Amino acid sequence: MPIILRCRLLCAVLALLIFPGALAAQSDDLLPRIWEGVQRAQQKYTSSCGTITETRTSSLLVKPLVLRGKFCSEGTTRFSLDYFEPSSMRIRFNENYLNVTSDGKTEVMEIGKSVRRAQSYFGRDHSLGNLKKNFTITAQEDSRDYQMKLVPRTDTFRRRVNYLVVKLDKKDFTLRSLEVDGKSGVNSVFVIDVNSMNPNLPADAFEVYKPK
Repeated sequence: MPIILRCRLLCAVLALLIFPGALAAQSDDLLPRIWEGVQRAQQKYTSSCGTITETRTSSLLVKPLVLRGKFCSEGTTRFSLDYFEPSSMRIRFNENYLNVTSDGKTEVMEIGKSVRRAQSYFGRDHSLGNLKKNFTITAQEDSRDYQMKLVPRTDTFRRRVNYLVVKLDKKDFTLRSLEVDGKSGVNSVFVIDVNSMNPNLPADAFEVYKPK
């Protein structure tokens, strides 16, 4: 995947993963129940760690590409992701800078504004109005999850993605999976398993290289 497309996808994923439950406040029918749970979860959980499995499909791929790794997040400004299968890739985000390291080379990008812009659409103060303006949203629930499908209504998002599907755990409102169907022809499904809430993370867990 070209680095610029990877960065756009990472911006979307970062905005969701480091802002737990952010999309849950949509759908008028489910709003009161979900929104109250999300607020409690955001106050209770300020950091988390777990595993992530990304499955990419495309007409250009002979078979699905499956990537496995582990992640940690802290607040809304720090995130780490280490893919270890099928190859090693190290990703760090700390406030403004994103580092992507693979094959011994590190790409350093300043994406803080892009991440904050994405979060502004999903954040507490303006989420409902912004999302209804920019997406057609359908929501449903089953015994385990809340699921929301977001289809872009405006060109700002329509030129990048066909749709997003978000699943949240009904017990603790953590993100269980995120599907991004991109205009590039790549469909990525991220399955998230949070196995540690509020861990004590070392100071260098989110260390990044910054341009001098």
